[in-house]
Amino acid sequence: MSSWHALFSDYVATYPVSTILGALVVAYTAYLFLREPDPIFELPCPPGGYLLGGHVTTVLDPARSPHVHERYVKQHGRNICMRGVHPWEHRLLPLDPVSVGHILKHSTVYEKPWQSRRLITSLIGCGMLAAEGTVHKRQRRVATPAFSIQNMRALVPLVFNKGEDLKDKWMDMIREQTSEKGAEEGKSMKLDVCHWISRATFDVIGLAGFDYQFNAIQNESNELFLAYKEMFEVAVSQAQSLKAMFSIYLPIILTLFPDESTRAVARGQETIQRVASQLVQEKKAQIQQGEESGKAYGGKDLLSLLLKSNAATDLPESQRISDEDILHNINTFMFAGSDTTSLAVTWTLLLLAKYPDMQTRLRRELLAASRPDRTSDESILAHFNELNALTFLDNVCRESLRLVPPVHSSLRVATQDDVIPVSPGPDGMPRDAFRIRKGTFVHVPVEALNLDREIWGPDGWQFNPDRWNDLPEAAAALPGLYSNTLSFSAGPRSCIGLRFSMIEMKTFLYILLTSFVFTEAEEKVVKANVVLTRPYVKGRFTDGSQCPMIVTPYNPEDAD
Repeated sequence: MSSWHALFSDYVATYPVSTILGALVVAYTAYLFLREPDPIFELPCPPGGYLLGGHVTTVLDPARSPHVHERYVKQHGRNICMRGVHPWEHRLLPLDPVSVGHILKHSTVYEKPWQSRRLITSLIGCGMLAAEGTVHKRQRRVATPAFSIQNMRALVPLVFNKGEDLKDKWMDMIREQTSEKGAEEGKSMKLDVCHWISRATFDVIGLAGFDYQFNAIQNESNELFLAYKEMFEVAVSQAQSLKAMFSIYLPIILTLFPDESTRAVARGQETIQRVASQLVQEKKAQIQQGEESGKAYGGKDLLSLLLKSNAATDLPESQRISDEDILHNINTFMFAGSDTTSLAVTWTLLLLAKYPDMQTRLRRELLAASRPDRTSDESILAHFNELNALTFLDNVCRESLRLVPPVHSSLRVATQDDVIPVSPGPDGMPRDAFRIRKGTFVHVPVEALNLDREIWGPDGWQFNPDRWNDLPEAAAALPGLYSNTLSFSAGPRSCIGLRFSMIEMKTFLYILLTSFVFTEAEEKVVKANVVLTRPYVKGRFTDGSQCPMIVTPYNPEDAD
């Protein structure tokens, strides 16, 4: 090593630093000119986007993105080169269903970028949301049995009873207000529906995930609930933080310059690690005791099911995952399962408030179903079978998730050079496929395909649940795990919790719509893409995500 050091020192002594730096610049410039041009430049690129943020700022903004996507398709076609967060970064924006289907199908070629994975891992660990390659495959294999139809059905009574708890809480709040203000003023109440449904879905996922009672509907004092809630708030705030973005590339920034977000993450992770690790060990002991006694432990929560699946005799030792991986995946279910479902229910109720005729029509269909016995699991399961067969309820859920997908878009990176197919041209003959270079970012436009009016028809931006009775041929051919939409993604990385999410959504809608009437408040609620598509009061973005609505107990005598 000393000879190399001496040679380098002698070289630096001989040639000035400015000469060395100039040579490096010349060499890099020559490399840029001599290497093969990036094939992404063969695709059309919209004008502008030369400032920080590029085209990303408009493509990610739900207030503008439908118009932007539509204009891009008309002016530039369905596969576009767009500028990323800085002017010299270029990304693929595929608005072609065939191209998007190819990208989502080949999940080992198109992975989450390391930047996204590092951010997710820093908050909730390397669960299925952040893992890639063989790690993800192993985790998914262990988790899949836990999400079987049979296991998800076993959670229906739990979801139903938490929905009833939320209904009872709202009724109590309205009664208290009525006694204070009088019958005329107090019979309706303005509620932040987003906040309350989030508390209810936290309760659901606590029991379904851990068999743990957060009791968030009644109060917000549980230490594990507060830890998760604080982590949620940090995740949302980091989505708009320049410091968080720079810390992805230089994690030492957070160590050298810790702020309140850094300390909140540390506190939350300490609490989650302590409490959740204890739950894991308790579950493992219960499963072991069941095996020794010959009476299998009957826990229905995801933690129990994951531990059982991981210990299955037909699973090779090399395919098992660690207790830490199990904990990371429970954290992932908490974050991905609670927030997305609460937003889906919130947006559906807001859409029904905007379209009161649709709300009335759905309520009539729901009221025609039999009312279950809350104390009987069999009765609740039979009731949910009825709900699952209701056509208009299914159409409303599909349409709401199409119109406002909780995940607006996602980012992938090509791990190797690839050739991406495209849809046939207008003359019926296939166009040439196009090439993409390893390392190219791919912006997967979930909302864009969900709202594409060339695919869904002229009313594609409108709330029309009846469209599902007769889908356009182009829409019926779209890729997607759920109802020809990308709301739950597609391919090997599609959402594993689809069934559970739909159980929550349909059950909550039944309980709330047969108990209350929802109308818009005076505040205008708008969409903003902050990790997920969240509701905000227009002009009050700093107040945080909220969705105020007027909630009135349903009275059959007042019904039309």
